[in-house]
Amino acid sequence: MNKKLVSSVMGLALLFTIGTGSAFADSKLDKAIAPTIGTSYKEAGVSTNGFDCSGFTMYIFDKLGINLPHQSGSQYNMGTSVARDDLREGDLVFFNTNGRGVSHVGIYVGNGKFAHSSSSRGVIINSLSESYYVSKYVGAKRIMSTDTYNAVAID
Repeated sequence: MNKKLVSSVMGLALLFTIGTGSAFADSKLDKAIAPTIGTSYKEAGVSTNGFDCSGFTMYIFDKLGINLPHQSGSQYNMGTSVARDDLREGDLVFFNTNGRGVSHVGIYVGNGKFAHSSSSRGVIINSLSESYYVSKYVGAKRIMSTDTYNAVAID
């Protein structure tokens, strides 16, 4: 399958996955993430030619008018800590995947799911309740102000 077809199919899957329970259903956040689903992983990647995890979050937040650094640990040092029970769409979620502190980041998309660039599968949606992610979870940060959040939640 060609990349545009895969992207379209995966984008629709994203909207169905997060759509109905998400404050962001058909929002600017959804519209920024949907076309990236299926994009391959690329070390140090920051574009639709390939993303690493922090390059993906940096790219999506740039589409929302927010600048992030290109490193998961640096992104973890930003914003306000958020309890797992208080996550809202657009919060960054962080993981320790290599045993050396924060090493992976994704974007919470609602319904217990997050979008991220997996080193083995590229940009995908996973559940935070999957045992792997439960065991690697470090925390979450809210980067967007309430005004920004409200602006991206509205189309």
